[in-house]
Amino acid sequence: MHRGGCHCGAVIFEVDAPAAIEALECNCSICRSTGFLHLIVPKARFRLLAGEGALREYQFNTGVARHWFCGTCGVKSFYVPRSNPDGYSVNVRCLDPRTIGSLTVRAFDDSDREASEARIKPLTAE
Repeated sequence: MHRGGCHCGAVIFEVDAPAAIEALECNCSICRSTGFLHLIVPKARFRLLAGEGALREYQFNTGVARHWFCGTCGVKSFYVPRSNPDGYSVNVRCLDPRTIGSLTVRAFDDSDREASEARIKPLTAE
């Protein structure tokens, strides 16, 4: 189990994932701008512990992705991705590093979403 949150501490969450994390680094405009490292998990593996009222939402393009960020500090520590609307993408950079045993980062090419999505090994709900 990993715990994470935003910079000011208003948003706190837990996520069930292995200590050896495989993250995705997407080259789309918003991920490049925010430095987001994706750990994609099913909804059953994510728990928002605090900060629901502090969250603000941003949507663009297709409107499928729901980008949540802290209204106080502006950090996007998780969101609902377009590639996995039934789960969450957690920003590995917002996790407590003491629970991360190792980190492997793989490229996700937004200009070839279909091929990139085919290479994703999603975590299961168990």
